[in-house]
Amino acid sequence: MEMDDKRNVLGGDLASCSTEPLTGFFRDGHCNTCAEDAGSHTVCAVMTAEFLAYSKYVGNDLSTPRPEFGFAGLKPGDRWCLCAGRFLQAHDEGCAPRVHLDATHARALDIVPLEVLEAHAHR
Repeated sequence: MEMDDKRNVLGGDLASCSTEPLTGFFRDGHCNTCAEDAGSHTVCAVMTAEFLAYSKYVGNDLSTPRPEFGFAGLKPGDRWCLCAGRFLQAHDEGCAPRVHLDATHARALDIVPLEVLEAHAHR
C-alpha cells in the first residue's frame, strides 16, 4: 500500500493525531491514508461521550474494548482518526467532535468541506 502525501487540511505537514491510543489506518499515530483506505480514516478528532454514544448507536462501537483486536476502547478526551464520512454524518446530526486541523489529512476535504472542519476546530 502506497501512502498518500502527508499533508494536512491547512496545507502543512501532517501532525501526529495520537499514539496513546495508537490510531490511524496504518496504526502509525497519524491520519495517513491510501487508495486501500475505503473509509478515509483522515479526521483527527477528540472523542466526547456524546460522539461515542452516537457512533455506537449508528453501528460503530468505538468505546467497548475488543482485546482480540488489541483495542482497549475509546473514552472522552482520546484522539482518534475518524472516517471522514462518519464525521460529516455526526456534524449533520449535531454531535460532531472537535477536530485537530493540523493532524487531519488533506484527503478529508474530498468528503468534508473545510468550513465544516474549521467550525469544529479544537482550540
